[in-house]
Amino acid sequence: MGNLAYMLKKQGHDVSGSDENLYPPMSDKLLEWGLTPKSGYNKENVKGADLVIIGNAISRGNPEVEEVLNSGIEYMSMAQAIGHFFLKNKKSIVISGTHGKTTTTFLVHWILQELGLKPGLFVGGIRKDGFPGFDLGNGEYFVIEGDEYDSAFFDKSSKFLHYRPFLLVMNALDFDHADIFANLDAIKTMFKRLLNLVPGNGKVFFWNGSKNLKEITSNLLYVKTESFELGEKNSELGYAKGVLKDLKSKKILKPELIGAHNYRNAEVAIRICLQIAPKRRDEIIDAFLRFPGVKRRQETLVKTESSLLVEDFAHHPVAIFETIKAHKEAYPGYKIVSLFEPRSATSHRNVFQEDFATCFKGSDLVIISEVYQINKVAKKLKLDVKKLVKDIQTKNKKPALYANTPKDIPSLLKKQLPAFAKNKVIVLAMSNGAFGGIYPELKEIISSRENK
Repeated sequence: MGNLAYMLKKQGHDVSGSDENLYPPMSDKLLEWGLTPKSGYNKENVKGADLVIIGNAISRGNPEVEEVLNSGIEYMSMAQAIGHFFLKNKKSIVISGTHGKTTTTFLVHWILQELGLKPGLFVGGIRKDGFPGFDLGNGEYFVIEGDEYDSAFFDKSSKFLHYRPFLLVMNALDFDHADIFANLDAIKTMFKRLLNLVPGNGKVFFWNGSKNLKEITSNLLYVKTESFELGEKNSELGYAKGVLKDLKSKKILKPELIGAHNYRNAEVAIRICLQIAPKRRDEIIDAFLRFPGVKRRQETLVKTESSLLVEDFAHHPVAIFETIKAHKEAYPGYKIVSLFEPRSATSHRNVFQEDFATCFKGSDLVIISEVYQINKVAKKLKLDVKKLVKDIQTKNKKPALYANTPKDIPSLLKKQLPAFAKNKVIVLAMSNGAFGGIYPELKEIISSRENK
């Protein structure tokens, strides 16, 4: 919402009165961008507004929402506002899918930017070099993260249905967002609606490794499709035994990103950019290799001779598995310690009880904290973390520990690390939130290994 408010202000719209219950870091960012957030909600904040943009975290009963409805003030969801104010007369490149959206969106924007095409950008993240998740751009393309989550209390369809896709990427399609989707079929319905919005002169790129994506793209009548996968016919990149290759030049590539899941993101990003600039392949590959990455995605917080502390946004079983696998391949011989906070609306629930028990395969130690805001989930629906820890011990034949809260994790980790005294260690901290603010303690623990 802060990103959107900034973009609206840049286009000359009055954004005073719009407010969210923001985390302090976002408040700091808003101040940095020239916006002053207000704390709390008050109907006076919206009186006299020409337009109020209502985020999907806001519900009926909010005093500002009630004032908007009672006064007849015009209102929109964030997704509607983006489509209305920023995507008109643009060729919108929508990056969708259960995994990889943020990285792929940033990567496509980065490459097109490096080519001098001045694309717009809207994505839920910040690049590692500090570039924010928005860019007005003044070129003909706009790259946007296509979130399948709902738009607002008055619009329960997915946000991406407002984004006017010209080129559409579908990276994956798995069950997620159990708080708003009853089952996988409900999510498929939204993706099918998204496919219906792609024009005949546009194109859909989908990952060939997803049976769900192959199913929903199999009988499209009015739009061109192109599948992608590493190493297949017509692929740009190949990956095997920890080595990434440019299949055209046969050169070994060493980008900042690691892991097959990220190289699939890169494959489709390169394909998108070749669709736009087919004669500039060498520049596109070079730009990919210079991509700095995204904060909180494989972000190294501490690196010493014997240890790494890496923060990652992984919170879905598939993402956790891929993150662990990527680091095992990139750092052979290292022991992997996985720290996990079940924080997202889906990981709170027992829908992935069995999947979480197997996705930590490859870890030499797992520490999992209790469900975030445990009282928000009905007991019969809640992930049983204590049972999960026991199941991981049984299936992985490696130690796994339960932490009552994230704040208990550093002491547990400190007690376990002496068992790896003769080993190099990667500690993967995986959460889609603040992880209880334990990162300073983790940094100190990992840094101190070098001094012993």
